[in-house]
Amino acid sequence: MRRTSLLGTLLIANVLMATRLSLTFSRSIPPLLLTRTSCSISNLKQFPKSHPCPLWSSSFSFCLHRLHKSTSPLRASSSFSSSPFMAASSPNGVIEDNPLLQNFDFPPFDVVEPKHVRPGIRALLGELERELEDLERNVEPSWPKLVEPLEKIVDRLSVVWGMVNHLKAVKDSSELRSAIEDVQAEKVKFQLRLGQSKPIYNAFKAIRESPDWQTLSDARKRIVESQIKEAVLNGVSLEDDKRESFNKIEQELEKLSQKFGENVLDATKKFEKLITDKKEIEGLPATALGLAAQSAVTKGHENATAENGPWVITLDAPSFIAVMQHARDRSLREEIYRAYVSRASTGDLDNTEIINQILKLRLEKAKLLNYNNYAEVSMATKMATVDKAEELLEKLRRASWDPAVQDIEDLKEFSKSQDALEASDLTHWDITFWSERLRESKYDINEEELRPFFSLPKVMDGLFKLANSLFGIEIEPADGVAPVWNNDVKFFRVKDSSGRPIAYFYFDPYSRPAEKRQGAWMDEVFARSRVLSRDGTSARLPVAHMVCNQTPPVGNKPSLMTFREVETVFHEFGHALQHMLTKQDEGLVAGIRGIEWDAVELPSQFMENWCYHRETLMGIAKHFETGESLPEEVYLKLVAARTFRAGSLSLRQLKFASLDLELHTKYVPGGPESIYDVDRRVSEKTQVIPPLPEDRFLCSFSHIFAGGYAAGYYSYKWAEVLSADAFSAFEDAGLDNDKAVKETGHRFRETILALGGGKEPLDVFVQFRGREPTPDALLRHNGLLPVAAS
Repeated sequence: MRRTSLLGTLLIANVLMATRLSLTFSRSIPPLLLTRTSCSISNLKQFPKSHPCPLWSSSFSFCLHRLHKSTSPLRASSSFSSSPFMAASSPNGVIEDNPLLQNFDFPPFDVVEPKHVRPGIRALLGELERELEDLERNVEPSWPKLVEPLEKIVDRLSVVWGMVNHLKAVKDSSELRSAIEDVQAEKVKFQLRLGQSKPIYNAFKAIRESPDWQTLSDARKRIVESQIKEAVLNGVSLEDDKRESFNKIEQELEKLSQKFGENVLDATKKFEKLITDKKEIEGLPATALGLAAQSAVTKGHENATAENGPWVITLDAPSFIAVMQHARDRSLREEIYRAYVSRASTGDLDNTEIINQILKLRLEKAKLLNYNNYAEVSMATKMATVDKAEELLEKLRRASWDPAVQDIEDLKEFSKSQDALEASDLTHWDITFWSERLRESKYDINEEELRPFFSLPKVMDGLFKLANSLFGIEIEPADGVAPVWNNDVKFFRVKDSSGRPIAYFYFDPYSRPAEKRQGAWMDEVFARSRVLSRDGTSARLPVAHMVCNQTPPVGNKPSLMTFREVETVFHEFGHALQHMLTKQDEGLVAGIRGIEWDAVELPSQFMENWCYHRETLMGIAKHFETGESLPEEVYLKLVAARTFRAGSLSLRQLKFASLDLELHTKYVPGGPESIYDVDRRVSEKTQVIPPLPEDRFLCSFSHIFAGGYAAGYYSYKWAEVLSADAFSAFEDAGLDNDKAVKETGHRFRETILALGGGKEPLDVFVQFRGREPTPDALLRHNGLLPVAAS
């Protein structure tokens, strides 16, 4: 997950969330880079503020986007602090009953339709424009006359547009796309108008230069500094002609980014392979066969069954991963692999030119702002610098390369020993399959055979118990309190130790390839805010949503999860915890808002470590039918297998991060190299087996072309250092010492989870850990420390 600050809270495409340090890996130099930057606030570029999971799986999965009146006394969770604004009508029709414009305790996800988007967003923008004009006329360099009204404007747009954008990610339709496309330019125009407001910019500068500056809290200083920096990055200082060019670029980038994501979704949905011969799907586990038969039913094959077919294979993550891991038919794996890495690269859905245009416009934007490249623009609101990010990636690459080479040699030797392949024949569509067979052989672990031990209800129960143990919170079902967008979505209430509600969240767990984008992510619905309190006393409570794409229930069985899917749920919940357990009342830096993008993955990656904690794992690993616990020897093998192919998995992430930086630092759009030339060149140092000549992975690299990770994918590794070191504090205290774990968990909650973007992330980390971070824990957890030290 990811995030920025104020306006950029709005837009946040360069920041969270969520959910991912600075550093220099030399052992002689102390840890983490001493970086700087304040929270980014008005990075007006993109509205999904969600933090997608990294592309860390070896199989290319994403760790893998009626008005309701609440009957509960949710005093502090309304989206608006005052009565709803209402425009009487619009050119598109009467809007008095438009659900986007009503006052609500929770967004009316169940009744918002595409027909509401155009009139609703236009009426909203008209009202916000009037509020902005009023603010500019009466602005004073004071908190009540500047920051509070600004927060209200930013928050209202964030909530309403966030609702619409969220529905596009989880309930996509051509009508909704068209409606969003029609109003998107108007929304961006308003964001630019707000981000480039000179009266607001000058008022923030006046606050910073006033005698009262030193009396402000750390959080308020961060807000002021961030607003000033973001205004400059949004073009406030540009002359009229340059500002006009800047604004055109922002408009075009927004359209291109949206089109990129739509093409990926459509290309993923477009592919389907109907199989009628059972021999072709030999090796696929029962869960995958059930899913394939279910897909066939939705495609019109009403009598399809898991046992007899027919079966439909898709490129949606659960289907794709199952084929790559388990299909014995090598030609099937090849066909599915080739289709996957060439998504959105041909015909009307070809993203190649969109990528070129995006990179060209980002470079032009950087030049207008007097930066050398877009990566420098991106880093202006992050912990790292370009040099520090590249240094980290190279240190990790060197530590990972030899182990990754050895991983491939082990696969070649193993596949040959099974009389399956000559060593020289091992290629891309064999790696995941033979890795799974080698892991089964080496550790006697079959991922599919473990599914019955990881039913979704039991996993969530164990996760909530862990949260109670570590952070002293209670989580209870609250279905029916808030409207939902799909019947499978669950709603939860979070309480503190006194039983008082402190937050709420939605959970949408299952894959729906026809309407829901791939991946896993967390995002905010409402942020905690003193200014937006409904009752005038207690802060508005934070509300989040978590979205995954795991295998849905089949028949009368619950959703049975792979261990990777368990890790993904823990990951997204870590993002949600940082948003929900904030104690920061300044709404612009509460929860995941205002946290530097390369630190926001700390809590999410931190939570993944608990999947290997004996008490936690054994608490959730119960057979869904018999209640039998996961055998002790299997638990020990899971822990031992944690570092299996760690070099390869690390190198894969480093390839994505290095390619991202290369494209945003050195690549010249329209120059002698194509984007695919750059991909191949980067792959020479980050991929043991070179990519196929026709590999077009870049055409589906949504993180950097349709998400917030442009020149920021390194953040996953950056924050991994922080998260591993943070977890090592619990190891140092003693994971079997309940009292010490609770005390350390309390300290983690009061620092990492509570302070939000109100304090520099490095300072927050030091406050928790007592020192700056080091990479030792990450390398140790990955089994790479001896290699790095040699």
